[in-house]
Amino acid sequence: MSARIRNISFDCHDTYTLAGFWAEVFGSERQPDDFPGDPEAMVLTPDGSTVLFLQVPEDKTVKNRVHLCLEPADRDRDAEVERLLALGATRFDDRRQPDGTGWVVLADPEGNEFCVLRSPAERAATA
Repeated sequence: MSARIRNISFDCHDTYTLAGFWAEVFGSERQPDDFPGDPEAMVLTPDGSTVLFLQVPEDKTVKNRVHLCLEPADRDRDAEVERLLALGATRFDDRRQPDGTGWVVLADPEGNEFCVLRSPAERAATA
């Protein structure tokens, strides 16, 4: 017997807006029955994962205990970082190294941190 992940959840104030940001990150869409002001919203990722956004009254106050690590599907890490910054992410920490390894920590519009790793092609080039 084992367990499987049904969804990954984010606490937030504005479920609809945050789901919209992450839908763009994943190249997906919000669910058609999600509307502004809803207490929850959901995004399905291209790989079939479900990301759920739950409305909570409190602000985020400390570093995430769990976060997503994203791998670009069709571009390199640096181009993906620039795309996500243009969508509304903010740079939290830059761990890129001179040899091309490393990652960048970004935060979504409500401050939830996530990482952008190198693409498979970038990793293969330095293996």
